[in-house]
Amino acid sequence: MAPEHRPESPAGPATAPSAPLLTMRGITKSFPGVRALDGVDLDVAAGEVHCLLGQNGAGKSTLIKVLAGAHQPDGGEIRWQGGPVTLKSPIAAMRRGIATIYQELDLVEHLSVAENVFLGHEVSTGGFVHSRAARERTAALLARLGHPEIDPGALVGTLSAAGAQIVSMARALSHDVRLIVMDEPSAALDPDEVDNLFRIVADLTADGVAVVYISHRLEEIRRIGDRVTVLKDGRAAARGLDAQDTPTRDLVALMTGRNVAYVFPRRPAPVPPVHAPVLAVEGLAREGEFAPLDFAVHPGEILGLAGLVGSGRSEILETVFGARRPTAGRVLVGGRPLRPGSVPAAVRAGIGLAPEERKSQALLLLESVNRNVSVSCLARFARAGWLDRAAEKAATRSATRDLSLRPDDVDRPVRTLSGGNQQKAVLARWLLRGCRVLLLDEPTRGVDVGARAELYAVIRRLADDGVAVLMVSSEVPEVLGLADRVLVLREGRVVHEGAAVSLDEHRVLDLVMAGGGPTARRRPGSVKTS
Repeated sequence: MAPEHRPESPAGPATAPSAPLLTMRGITKSFPGVRALDGVDLDVAAGEVHCLLGQNGAGKSTLIKVLAGAHQPDGGEIRWQGGPVTLKSPIAAMRRGIATIYQELDLVEHLSVAENVFLGHEVSTGGFVHSRAARERTAALLARLGHPEIDPGALVGTLSAAGAQIVSMARALSHDVRLIVMDEPSAALDPDEVDNLFRIVADLTADGVAVVYISHRLEEIRRIGDRVTVLKDGRAAARGLDAQDTPTRDLVALMTGRNVAYVFPRRPAPVPPVHAPVLAVEGLAREGEFAPLDFAVHPGEILGLAGLVGSGRSEILETVFGARRPTAGRVLVGGRPLRPGSVPAAVRAGIGLAPEERKSQALLLLESVNRNVSVSCLARFARAGWLDRAAEKAATRSATRDLSLRPDDVDRPVRTLSGGNQQKAVLARWLLRGCRVLLLDEPTRGVDVGARAELYAVIRRLADDGVAVLMVSSEVPEVLGLADRVLVLREGRVVHEGAAVSLDEHRVLDLVMAGGGPTARRRPGSVKTS
């Protein structure tokens, strides 16, 4: 690990490492109407894990795109291995030994694993590509990453999200890298995969490779980080903080500009249900994915599903929504059974889904906020075959303001919003339609700390208004902090059901890991709070 470097004050610059591998000084970058970076400094030493924190919109993505050569800075200087450099393109950055693994993986789904790994620097001689050699080298890289089971000849489009993440890492390692930027690399990984990721990072840093690690999960910063730089509003709010000793409250305060003492909204006192359940699931099953299960969600209740990736959590939500056809059982809304495997039937019955991959599965990225919100009920604004655009926009504006979507501009392209506000746009769509059941799959994936608190408050308020909420999250503290009741899943079966207040994180992890016990791994969420 790199030597410890402490700042003189929480918000002041730290002493930079001697002869840093990377130095960025006074980096500025503006887009129309937005100053994304306003004089950012960053130092990264060889062999260290330097964590980059900040809310969505703080400038993290712009900074790493400047480092990756995807954006050209308006001002400032980049020094690499002691000398000034100009990174004119991603290829130029890669040739310097700088690799970037983005959260939204840039793999080509219709190409094989090996073809993706060596895309742009194919294994060839005399203009002839050596496919067999590429597959052999890819197999060696996958073995180094702890995944020899991935077939170098398989199409990337057939892999799971975790498998695609590993392929992206293999592609980075196929170059002679000195620095790897990892943007939310654990977002699609289960705990075992995260442990493997951290092993890989430890091996890389032991070889002198530097890692810039971006994550919203503060517990990961504790486990893997050496130093932390915090960005806020395009500036470095703090540089070189000690990743182990800086209290979480200080990090959150630096990111948000305020102390967040209570992330989760106050949970109402439990009372016996006075109404029939809005959503009932009876003997629902999908062969090979989850066993028959029964549960109900009442008006105003949040039911959480906790379990590892592969436990059947997302598959249950998609089956309830009609995106998957069950092999047994049925779904009832308001006591009436739904036609199995029919999304239109589910939507007509009042079910809304906010999927895990909101950009690819829920949003029309090139369209406005207005069209993204109103798309689920355009018929409501039809007048004699014509769309009443004024009524459509007024209804959309009312729904987005109810959720405090920012900026307050429904004509703005939805792709320009932060992750938290994109998620609010998805929720506004179902709010406008008046859904009775809201299904949430990883509701705060890729969302910063401050925006998470806002989303939690929105979800709780929707429940207080009588919506039945069924949520899935890979973060156990999120399930326990937001849900009223929890179903714990393991390998497609419910292994425990109970009130959220009767469970703790240790107990849930024991259940989902088949009694692995607290010594099996450091538990996520065990971070300093003061």
